[in-house]
Amino acid sequence: MTEIKSYEGITLQDNDVFSFLGIHDVKARSELSAKVMTVIEEIKNAAKPRLCYARFNIKNEGLLDLGFAKTESRDLAKNLADCNSIILVCATLGLEIDRLIAKYSRISPSRAVIFQAAGAAAIESVLDLFEDELRSEGLTLKPRFSCGYGDLALSLQRDIFSALGCERAIGVTLTDSLLMSPTKSVSAIIGVENGL
Repeated sequence: MTEIKSYEGITLQDNDVFSFLGIHDVKARSELSAKVMTVIEEIKNAAKPRLCYARFNIKNEGLLDLGFAKTESRDLAKNLADCNSIILVCATLGLEIDRLIAKYSRISPSRAVIFQAAGAAAIESVLDLFEDELRSEGLTLKPRFSCGYGDLALSLQRDIFSALGCERAIGVTLTDSLLMSPTKSVSAIIGVENGL
């Protein structure tokens, strides 16, 4: 059964944004710091973080049976080697972030680039918070694994969206080219290690 969670706020630091921007030089960070901080505040005010998730039992024998679909991905099978279940999740920051990125793409391309990075950092922080909540329940988790990582086919997105009912649950849709809308959305498979 799919469950839905909403978050009131997000934790986002300037270092997270600089990492996504690929800026490591101290002088460059100093010059951009004020602009990055204003983007962070705007993201925090505009984001409406939500996610939907469900737990599935898996069988990792030959063809990997995820409980909602089967895959031949050796990379995912390796990631889930010590697991008997997974948490399937899809998270989003909402459409307002896409609107802001589109707005700044027209009037300030450099700010739009910072928004892209801050949005990516923000959605990752939402998933980190969700994983922290799962760990606080006593679960031991494997690293998140998304379609397109390693040899995991992007086409598995269709099965994920079908299994979770993402559009109905949190308003995230999948385009014909398998991209998510809103763009600051992530789907992932999180392995739960045996024992619980």
